[in-house]
Amino acid sequence: MSEKTPVANSPVEDSRSAARHISRNEGLIFERSAPGKRAFELPPLDVPAVKPSAAVDASLLRDEIAGFPEVSEIEVIRHFTRLSTWNYAIDLGMYPLGSCTMKYNPRVNEFVARLEGLATEHPLQPAEVSQGCLRILQVLEKCLLEITGMDAVTLQPTAGAQGELTGLLLIRALLESRGNPRRKVLIPDSAHGTNPASVVIAGYEVQNIKSNDRGQLDTDHLREYVTDDVAALMLTNPSTIGVFEERIAEIAEILHSRGAMLYMDGANMNALAGVTRPGDFGVDVMHLNLHKTFSTPHGGGGPGAGPVLVKKILEPFLPVPRLVERADGTLALESHRPQSIGRVRAFAGNFGVLLRALAYTLAYGPGIRQATEDAVLNANYIRKNLESVYDLPYGLASMHEVVFSDARQKKNGVGTMDIAKRLIDYGFHPYTTAFPLIVPGALMIEPTESESREECDLFIAAMRAIAEEAELNPELVKTAPHSTRVGRLDETAAARKPVLRWHPKQPTELPPSIAPAVVPSA
Repeated sequence: MSEKTPVANSPVEDSRSAARHISRNEGLIFERSAPGKRAFELPPLDVPAVKPSAAVDASLLRDEIAGFPEVSEIEVIRHFTRLSTWNYAIDLGMYPLGSCTMKYNPRVNEFVARLEGLATEHPLQPAEVSQGCLRILQVLEKCLLEITGMDAVTLQPTAGAQGELTGLLLIRALLESRGNPRRKVLIPDSAHGTNPASVVIAGYEVQNIKSNDRGQLDTDHLREYVTDDVAALMLTNPSTIGVFEERIAEIAEILHSRGAMLYMDGANMNALAGVTRPGDFGVDVMHLNLHKTFSTPHGGGGPGAGPVLVKKILEPFLPVPRLVERADGTLALESHRPQSIGRVRAFAGNFGVLLRALAYTLAYGPGIRQATEDAVLNANYIRKNLESVYDLPYGLASMHEVVFSDARQKKNGVGTMDIAKRLIDYGFHPYTTAFPLIVPGALMIEPTESESREECDLFIAAMRAIAEEAELNPELVKTAPHSTRVGRLDETAAARKPVLRWHPKQPTELPPSIAPAVVPSA
C-alpha cells in the first residue's frame, strides 16, 4: 500500500513521527518491539511454584513465543486505541451498501441479549430448565412465519448462504422421496451472488436465465427452460437490481405445473416485510438474513442467522432438532425425525442473534410495515435526486435499493470504483461497486429505513458533487481518496502479489529512534 506523501521540505526524516496521531498511519505492533520492554511485572510467588510439566505434557510446552513483540503497556494501549478509531461503523454514519442492508442495530437488542438467564445459558442444559429460552425461539418462529406466510421454519442455519444450502437440500430430499432428485436449478442473472455456489454444493447443475430489457424474468422463456430435469428456480425477489418480479405468481405456477419448486432468496425482504408475504405468491422455500431485515449485527466474521422457512410439504425434511410443544404446554427439542436432512449446525442455531432479531421484531410489531415503507421511500428519494446525473439502466420502480451505472462518468474515464473511493473523502462508506453483474459499472445504493432525510440529503449532495468533479476534474476522482491515512492501493498487485506475512526490517533501514528489534518472522 502507498502512504500519503510527506509534507514538502519537512525537517523530520520520517514524517510519520511528526504527524498528528489522528491522521497518521499505524505500523504493526511488531515494529515497536525492543528487547527487554515489558508491559508489567508480576510480584514474586507467595505460594510454592509448580512446574508446568507436572500439569501439561512436556511436548506441548515452550519457554517463550518466538517473535512475540516486546512492548510497554502504554504502547499496547495506544496502538490498539488508535486502530479502534479507524473503524467506520453504523454508529458513525450511513452505510449505503446495496444488497448488504446495513441498518442500525438498536441498543435495546444488545441489552436484551446480555440479560442474565439469556446470555449465560448453555445449549446442553436440560429442556426443563430452558423453557424461557425455548419460548423465545418459539415466539420468533411464529413471528417469522406470520411475516413470510410460510408454514414451518428452522432457526438452525447461521448465515444466509447456509440457509440457501439448507433450502436446496430440503428440495432435494423431497424430490428424492418421490424417486427423482432431478439435475438442474435455474438461476436468473439478477439473482444474489451466492446462489450458484449453493446450487453446486447441493449437487445440482446451474442453468442461467437472462432477464429481459426491463430487468424482469421472461415467463415465456421460463416455460422453455422448465423441464422434467429442473428441480427448482432460485429467485431473488426483489432482485439485485432492486425491482420486484411483477409476474411472480405466474412464475410459481409454471414451476409447479412441471413438479419443480420455487426457492426465494429472502436477502431483500427489507422491501417486503409487513407489505406482502412470499408464501402468498407461491414460494415453496426461502431463507431470511436476520442481519439484514431484522437488524442483528452484520459482518466481521461474527455469528449470523439464516432461518429457512418452508411450505407444509417440505416440513418433514427440516433439520433436527425441531422445536415442539408437548401436550402439557412445555417445550422440547425433538431429534427423531426419520425424513430429516439432519443437522446443519450444532444445537438450535446462534441463540444470541435470534434473540436480538426477536427484540427488533417485537419492538416494531405491526410497525414493521412502516420500516419497509421508509426503506423504500429513502431509496426512491435518492434515486429521484441522482437520476439526472447518474445513468439509471432500468426504469421500473425501485424497491429498497437503487442501482445506477457509471455510463455517463465513463466518458471521462471515471468508473464506479473511482466514484466510491472519492465518496470516502466526503465522509461516507462506499456503496456496493460493480454488482450486480447485470449492470456494467454498477453503483448499488441502499439507504435502509435507518437514515433520516437530512442524512440522505448529505449523501445526495456528495454524490452530485462527485458527478460534477467527474465532468470538470476527472483526475481528482480517479486518484481518490485524498483524506485517508493510506492512499489508493495498487489493486492488481494486491490481488496477484499479496503480502501475507510480515518480515522484520534491519535496524539500519530506519532511523534509530523508530528502528524495530530484529526478531524471527511472524
